[in-house]
Amino acid sequence: MSKAVVLDNQLKKSGEIELPQSYEQINEHNLYLYVKSYLASIRANSAHAKKRGEVSGGGKKPWSQKGGGRARAGSITSPIFVGGGVSHGPSNNRNYDLKINKKQKKLALEYALKQKAETGRLYVIDSIAIGSGKTKDAYHMFKTINERNTLFVSQMSDEATFLAFRNLKKCYLADANEMNAYLVAAFNSVVIEKAVFDEIIQSAK
Repeated sequence: MSKAVVLDNQLKKSGEIELPQSYEQINEHNLYLYVKSYLASIRANSAHAKKRGEVSGGGKKPWSQKGGGRARAGSITSPIFVGGGVSHGPSNNRNYDLKINKKQKKLALEYALKQKAETGRLYVIDSIAIGSGKTKDAYHMFKTINERNTLFVSQMSDEATFLAFRNLKKCYLADANEMNAYLVAAFNSVVIEKAVFDEIIQSAK
C-alpha cells in the first residue's frame, strides 16, 4: 500500500502514513482526463487569421467577367490573391474547454498523490510557514527535502511565507484550495501540511 513520508520540524523522517485502500483501485485515466482539461482551460486561444469577409476592400469587381483573357474574379479579398483572406485559418472564437465532473477531479488528485507516495516523494509536515519571510530559509527547506523541484501545499499561506518562496524557481507554494491533480503530477515531489492531507484523506472515506 502507498505511504506518505511524515517529516518532523527538522525535516527528518519521523514516520509514515498509509493512504486509503481505495486509492489503489483508481484508474489512471482520470488523471489523464483532468490534465487534458486543465491544459485546455489555460490555452490562450489568440491565434486568428482573417477570412475573406474580414479583409478590408474588395467591394469592386477587379476586372470584367469576360474579354480580358483572365480567369473570372469577383473580389480581391479571395484567398487566391495576395493580401486576401485565409482559407481554413485559425479562429479565436473556438472553445477549447473540456468538461470533467467533480468526481473525476477528486479521483485525479487522489491518483496523483498515490503516484507520489509510491515513489516516496509525498511528504507530510505540520507546518510550512516561514516566519522570517526570507528566501534563504525557504531555500533551506527545499534543499533539505533534496528533490529536483517541489510543490509546497499549505492550509493558507501568510504574506511572509509567500514572499519567502516567491523567488525560488524550483518551488511553488500553493494554498489548499489551489492544489489540483495537474500541479501534483507536474512536480517531482510534494510537501503538504498535515491539516490539508488529513482533509483530503477524510474525503476519501
